Amino acid sequence: MKDTRTSNRYAVVDLEATGTGADAKIIQIGIVLVENGEIIDSYATDINPYELLDDHIKNLTGITDQQLEQAPDFGQVAGRIYDMIGDAIFVAHNVKFDANLLAEALFFEGYELLTPRVDTVELAQLFFPTFDKYSLGNLAEHLDLGLDQAHTAISDALATARLLIKIQEKIKSLPRTVVDKILDLADNLLFESRLVIDELVPYLEETISTSLESVHGLVLRKPVKAQPAYHLSEDFATNIALLGLHERKKQTAFAQVVEKRLADVEQVHFIQAQAGLGKTYGYLLPLLARSEKPLLVTVPTKLLQEQIMEKEGSKLREIFHISMASLKSPKHFIKLDSFWKTLQRQDDNRLVNQFKMQVLVWLTETTTGDLDELKQKQRYQAYFDEIAHDGNLEPTSLFWGWDFWQGLNQQALSSRVLITNHAYFLSHLKDQDPLMDNRLVVIDEAQKFLLAAENLAMDSQELTALLQILQSKKDRADKVLDQRLYESCQFELNHLLNRFRQYGQREIAKEDLGQLKQNLAELQDIDLQDLAQLLDYYDSFWLEEKYLEDKRIAYLRGSKDSLLNVATYLPDTKIFCISATLTISKKVSLANLLGFERVTMDLLPTQAVTNQQLLFPTNLPDILAGSKEEHAAYLVHSLGKIAELGRPILVLFTSISLLLQVSDLLEDNNIPHLAQHKHGQEMTLKRKFERGECQILLGTGVFWEGVDFASQDQLIQVITRLPFDNPKDRFVQKINHHLREEGKNPFYDYSLPMMMIKLKQAIGRTNRHDKQDSVVLVLDPRIHTKRYGQQVLSFFEKEYQVLSMNEKEIEGLVQDFFEEV
Repeated sequence: MKDTRTSNRYAVVDLEATGTGADAKIIQIGIVLVENGEIIDSYATDINPYELLDDHIKNLTGITDQQLEQAPDFGQVAGRIYDMIGDAIFVAHNVKFDANLLAEALFFEGYELLTPRVDTVELAQLFFPTFDKYSLGNLAEHLDLGLDQAHTAISDALATARLLIKIQEKIKSLPRTVVDKILDLADNLLFESRLVIDELVPYLEETISTSLESVHGLVLRKPVKAQPAYHLSEDFATNIALLGLHERKKQTAFAQVVEKRLADVEQVHFIQAQAGLGKTYGYLLPLLARSEKPLLVTVPTKLLQEQIMEKEGSKLREIFHISMASLKSPKHFIKLDSFWKTLQRQDDNRLVNQFKMQVLVWLTETTTGDLDELKQKQRYQAYFDEIAHDGNLEPTSLFWGWDFWQGLNQQALSSRVLITNHAYFLSHLKDQDPLMDNRLVVIDEAQKFLLAAENLAMDSQELTALLQILQSKKDRADKVLDQRLYESCQFELNHLLNRFRQYGQREIAKEDLGQLKQNLAELQDIDLQDLAQLLDYYDSFWLEEKYLEDKRIAYLRGSKDSLLNVATYLPDTKIFCISATLTISKKVSLANLLGFERVTMDLLPTQAVTNQQLLFPTNLPDILAGSKEEHAAYLVHSLGKIAELGRPILVLFTSISLLLQVSDLLEDNNIPHLAQHKHGQEMTLKRKFERGECQILLGTGVFWEGVDFASQDQLIQVITRLPFDNPKDRFVQKINHHLREEGKNPFYDYSLPMMMIKLKQAIGRTNRHDKQDSVVLVLDPRIHTKRYGQQVLSFFEKEYQVLSMNEKEIEGLVQDFFEEV
């Protein structure tokens, strides 16, 4: 029997207009009526604006001037539109634009539109909190809304109506207690969107689903019991087939080397294999199939860690029921106690209250409590810092036994595979974390491990906090001598800080710390013990500053002069060091630098790359001798020409400031692009770029090393500068000193080979499978002006199609390559 309760009628509206400004005129309208969760009527018409459309609107909507000449003017259809909308609730995606424009047009025809307004953007953000973008196109993709012709009014209105129905269904699926809490905060929504929620409250069940549990007023998803894992076949090809993948010869050859070394008596195995062969499955499947031991995989970045969990990890869990856990620092996870406390207080900030509602919905879905699932959190990071976990949980906690961080650590103990990153792995080895015990270890992209270890071999003290402690100690000291010693410590630190801030003197000579060391030795104050140890243990010292919101925080940092012997830190277990680049040069290997003496080294043969072309233009201007502004202007000019080829363009920088300068100039030239450090998180930018929302992506850092672009069939990659390490970098200086002591040439035996390795890795980002074609354009004149340039060209000619050509020929050669392959 049908429910007879009265329900809201929603008029879902989409307009196409001559522009987005105050003088915009409606050229098309689509209206869809929704009642009782069903579409009951619709209406669509073109409208003659009596003016010509600009090219942007024609291209966006597909509407032509000829089409609109045949259409009625707004006055002829205003009555029909008002009759449909007047007594309904006005709904639109970004309701402000549509409602204001339509209300104004109706007003001039004698109709006053006073309906309440509902915005499906803010409702979608609330009830689908893990999406990274809330455009109608993106939501249509995620929720199967059937958006056939985007930017056609009736098509957009129908998709928005289906979105409204999906939102209603989602609300009805939530427990009554969650919806009640949301309604307590719903006045913080910008429009009258709460009307959609209010209408559905009578339909909600008082009891909650068996998959959920209410804990002190928060509704959480019950942990899913792990299913017994399947035994993998000892045949690699069988496992690949079960995963629904095609066997690749190079990947199988790599897996066979892993199998062979697993049975080897030696403990440490270095395996070098070409990028793009699918190394992750290549080591995971044989190690899981042929060993009962649990496995720990460490990768260079949290981004790569996320990528493996999302890709290979989810497949292994789905097909083989392999238990996996991703280990990262507690601050990535929600602390339920902290979130619960924020619910108990009244906040004036509308955005904070909107996020409280989002988190209430998200907690009914998440099994991990990982805040990285909430892609919008950077809009108000301060609130998420407040509810992030600090790694501590008191037994008196309201959520003891339900805490996500606590649960992750318990789950990790019994997980067959742990995925973590180099920094986390090394810091926990230092702490002798039992999670790291008795596991096979895979160090993926092992060439990054050395730098991560060096970062760990440094220590720092926050000067601001130290100066406050010293002031407090001085004020409370009974003895005059102690007062003088605390005062002297303050003076010494302030002197170093002033010298740094006024004159930029970052480095601190050991003798400049002599008085401070003597004072600390006399004081023997336990609260200053960390500072005393830092001064005693390290050889080199310098100052650094970080900006946190509007505060400047200064740090005193210390480092050892000699290279860290990483091998001594690693557990006594079988270790696989995997990379596309293990041999640095004839005289230097990664195994030596890490401190390993007995290892096996397998170098898998490389194959010629036929689906990628490297271009090294010969007559480039000497951009490196000019200013940064001139370099940026040259790059923007070059990108403008390359963009005309219509292919996606990944642009890699070695300097953040140059990247931002290029981004500003692209904006000035109205060239759409995505820029790291400016337009959002790395993974969000990557997804937008891969979905084709923007043709140009500017990146640095992780985009050189570990972010794969596999979904575009054709790509252009632009290298703005050869990726040499900064010679002033402390780690580089340390390596150079180490090599000189061994009678080696730091530039030719290390810096140059490392640059070529980094460049090769970057090139591999856009060559992830056989059907992907890409061109790499290196815009650095040094290839043809420096003595080492020929060595670089010879290095790449062994595997790649390499061309040197006049700069004017670039566009033609790129076009030819894509047309021929």
